[in-house]
Amino acid sequence: MVEIRPFRAIRYTAKAGNLEDLVAQPYDKITPDMQDKYYARSDFNYCKLTLPKEDNRYEISKQRLEQWFKDNIFVKDANPGFYVYFQDFELNNRQYTRKGFFAAVKLHHFDEGIVLPHEWTHKGPKIDRLNMLKATQKFLEPGFMLYNDPEKKTIQIFDEVAKREPDMDVIDDLGVRNRIWKIEDPKLIKAIQEVLAAPPGQVVIADGHHRYETACGYRDELRKTRKNWTEDDAANFRMTLLVPVQDEGLIILPTHRVLAKHRLTPAHWDEIKKYFTVQEIPKEDIEQFMLQHPQHAFVIYTDGKAFGIILKDLAVVDQFLKEEHADSYKTLDVVIVSEVLFKGILKAEQLHIDEDIFYIRWLKDALAKVDSGEATLAVIMNPTKADQVLEAAKKGERMPQKSTDFYPKMISGLLMEDISEGERLPS
Repeated sequence: MVEIRPFRAIRYTAKAGNLEDLVAQPYDKITPDMQDKYYARSDFNYCKLTLPKEDNRYEISKQRLEQWFKDNIFVKDANPGFYVYFQDFELNNRQYTRKGFFAAVKLHHFDEGIVLPHEWTHKGPKIDRLNMLKATQKFLEPGFMLYNDPEKKTIQIFDEVAKREPDMDVIDDLGVRNRIWKIEDPKLIKAIQEVLAAPPGQVVIADGHHRYETACGYRDELRKTRKNWTEDDAANFRMTLLVPVQDEGLIILPTHRVLAKHRLTPAHWDEIKKYFTVQEIPKEDIEQFMLQHPQHAFVIYTDGKAFGIILKDLAVVDQFLKEEHADSYKTLDVVIVSEVLFKGILKAEQLHIDEDIFYIRWLKDALAKVDSGEATLAVIMNPTKADQVLEAAKKGERMPQKSTDFYPKMISGLLMEDISEGERLPS
C-alpha cells in the first residue's frame, strides 16, 4: 500500500529576495551558460545548492545551507502539510494546467511492488546524488510520480484549495507559472491519503528514477547506523510531486529518434513494406499525419523526403522480441521502433547517445538535424500516453530509453525536505 505523509517543507523567506531570482531549472537540465546566469541572478539562487560551480560542490552545498539557515534565508514550516502544485503553461497554442501535490512518499524497493519504475537507471547519476544527499541531509529536489484517481477526488480537492490566493507564485525561465498552496486540514489530508492507498495501492515513477533509488539505498544505510531510527524518520520518506493520470494537464511530449550514421537501402525499404504501409507525404504535412494516426504510426524523414508508415499488424512485434513481454509493452510505439525498425530491420543493436543516435524533443529540431547533414534519418514519434506508462509498469515492464518526456519540468527552489537525524513525520 502506498503511504504518504505531510511534511514540514523548507522554503525561502522574504529576506532571500524575489522568488523569480531564486528558482532554477532541475540540476540535470542546467547548462554551463544557465549556471552562469543563475549565479549572476542572486547570491541565493537555488542552483548554488543543486549544482555548484566549485570543485568541492557537496561540501559547498552543505556550507551554504547551514549559513543560509543562520541568516534566515531559509525557514522550515512550523506545521506539516501537503502542498498543492499547479503549473500553467502553453503548448502548441493551447493553455494547460498540470495539477498535483507534494507529499512525503514512503520508500519501497521496486521488488516490493508498491513504487514502480518505468525505465532503467545508470550508476553514475546515482553516485553523484548520493554524495549530495549525504552532505546536505536534504532532498533538494522532488521526485515525480503518477497515481490513479478514476473518480478525480484529489483533483476536486486541488481545485477547491486553488480558489484562495497561492502561498507561492512564480513564473520560471520557460514561461511556466508555478503556484503552490499548503494544505494543513486533517480531513483533506486524510481524503488524499485514502485515494493513494486504495487498491492496488501503487504509484509509478514518472521522473527521478536515479534519485529515488539513491534515497532507498541511503535509507537502508541509515536504518543500520542511526541510533534513534524509527519508521517515522523523515529519511524513510521522499519529497515527491504526485500527479493523477486522469489530470488533463499531464502532458508527455514525443521524443523523436534521429540516427547519425544508418542509411536506408532499397533492401531496408522492402523489409519495412512487409510490416508497414508506406506513403510519401509532404514535409509540411508531417505533424498532421501524426495527429491523424495517433497509434503505431511514424514518419521516416531522410534525404529531404518524408514517408508516413503505419504498422500493419501488432502481432508481428512478437517476431522481433527476444524475451517474453506483456501486451502493454508490445503495443508501445517506442518498442515498435526500437525492436522492429532499429534492431530488426536496420540491425542497429548498439546505439550510443550523441554518437549514433540523438533523442530530440521538437519536430523542427529533428528535421533540421537531418537537413544539416549531422544525421542520416529521423523517425518522428507520437508521445507515449500516461495510462500506457502506468499499465506497463504494473506488469513489471521497463520501457526503452527516452520513452517519456513529461512537460514541463518541476522548478527547483520552491520546497525541500529535511531528512537530518531527529526529523520525523506525523503518522
